[in-house]
Amino acid sequence: MLTRRHFMKVAAIAAGTAALGGALFGCTSGDVLRVGTKIDVPNFGFQNPESGNIEGFEVDIARQLAKRLKGSPDALQVTGVNVTTRGIMLDNGTLDATLATFTITEARKKSYNFSQPYFTDHIGVLVKKSSGITELADLNGKTVGVASSATTRDKLGAAGDEIGITMNFAEYATYPEIKIALVTGRVDAFSVDRSILLGYLDDSTMLLNAQFAPQEYGIATKKTNAELTAQIDAALQDMMDDGTLESLKKDWGLTDA
Repeated sequence: MLTRRHFMKVAAIAAGTAALGGALFGCTSGDVLRVGTKIDVPNFGFQNPESGNIEGFEVDIARQLAKRLKGSPDALQVTGVNVTTRGIMLDNGTLDATLATFTITEARKKSYNFSQPYFTDHIGVLVKKSSGITELADLNGKTVGVASSATTRDKLGAAGDEIGITMNFAEYATYPEIKIALVTGRVDAFSVDRSILLGYLDDSTMLLNAQFAPQEYGIATKKTNAELTAQIDAALQDMMDDGTLESLKKDWGLTDA
């Protein structure tokens, strides 16, 4: 069973993500880099419910970008985003860039500029141990919770087509909402990138062995800001060359798929 403490923690994150959009960390004036990150993805972008600080791999990348582009890691304004708002806030000029487990796709390239990939993952599936679901085929006729505006629904649906099964999908705005839906039985499975699901794994749940559809994360910028795109990509390349990016992955216990 999910412990009350863990359930309340997930519920608190869900409540917090309902009000995404304000500056949550760092400087809010002057020559700063304005970056959107998740606050509900442990190890990538997660708002610590005890300290209130946003922590994670993508937040640390943002600090490195601020250091290399603005002269200081503190020349940074981090704003919480989700799968729906991360693009909208680029479009309306609230953000300069997003580092928010944003998968690079050909369709998205038509709307945003992307850096080279900084992390590669695969889609996975989280289920309750008591469900009897042990492989992808067991999802036939089941309801899977996915994030709205994400690529997961199409990718998982295609994987199901390949093995001749049909799934129903329920879309949610945030990952904590999907986890709560799984715990309460409103959905039979929770699907998103495996590294994200690891943050929602507990004693009552398990990851299926199935993994598919490589997901490459990129730093997104506005289509009209090619100069910033080039600067970010160059800084990211420097982080790869000097070992900073690999070191950050190790710090957060992450490994590319």
